[in-house]
Amino acid sequence: MNIILSNANLSASINPKGAELVSLKDNKGTEYMWEGNPEFWGKHSPVLFPIVGTLKDNSYTYNDKSYTLSRHGFARDMVFTVKEQLDDSATFSLVANAETKEKYPFDFELQLKYTLIANRLHIDYIVNNNGSEVMPFSIGAHPAFALQGNFEEYSLQFEKDEQLVSTQLQNDLLSATEVPVALHDEKLPLQYDLFENDALVFKKIESKYININKNNTPFLRVSFPDFPHLGLWTKPNAPFLCIEPWQGYADSTTSNGNLYKKEGVIVLEKSTKIKKGFSIEIL
Repeated sequence: MNIILSNANLSASINPKGAELVSLKDNKGTEYMWEGNPEFWGKHSPVLFPIVGTLKDNSYTYNDKSYTLSRHGFARDMVFTVKEQLDDSATFSLVANAETKEKYPFDFELQLKYTLIANRLHIDYIVNNNGSEVMPFSIGAHPAFALQGNFEEYSLQFEKDEQLVSTQLQNDLLSATEVPVALHDEKLPLQYDLFENDALVFKKIESKYININKNNTPFLRVSFPDFPHLGLWTKPNAPFLCIEPWQGYADSTTSNGNLYKKEGVIVLEKSTKIKKGFSIEIL
């Protein structure tokens, strides 16, 4: 059963499977999250842990043993425990177990905390290393926002008028090819051909928030002050856009399988934790 949060301005629905946000509505009933139609993409807002993107050969080596991890990791497909629930906030927890250790041999706890504050939903990712070894991981968000009508009526407005460079994907891995993505007065007009080679992957980004505009009028903001990388993604003719704050990204085509040396990885000391948050604000 989904967990429902509400305040005077918003309501949110979270599925304990994956602790996934499946709905975010304003007090007029307008839905802002993608419906999850499997004809295009059957998810809404999965958490990416303990990796972001794809590993080379879907595998890595730890202590001379090879492990298999599928794209974006396993947390999105596992049932979380509801650790705390209030009217306007809830915390979900996933703790390492025999199943996770077959893929990722570390003692972790991953918490997702959702909090409604006025017209904003804030999501914290809290990762605890409960083990006796340093723990390498990446983590990221993958929220998909519903875009009704003509896709080309929409644009993204970045906090800064910066020079963006997207690293091209090759068979789900990062290649050596980089493509400039031009902004015009901080704006990126949306067109499906931007995504003809899959996601746009920004290893470096100065902006810490992005607005979604329709006909140049902003209606939603994603703020990601704790995340250094970003992905943008949709599918051909799909009525949604994913704005994905990341810590980490896919392996490169030349990666050697050492998770500790992976670009963008966090190496968390034993008996410590880290928190990274982002928010979705209805404007």
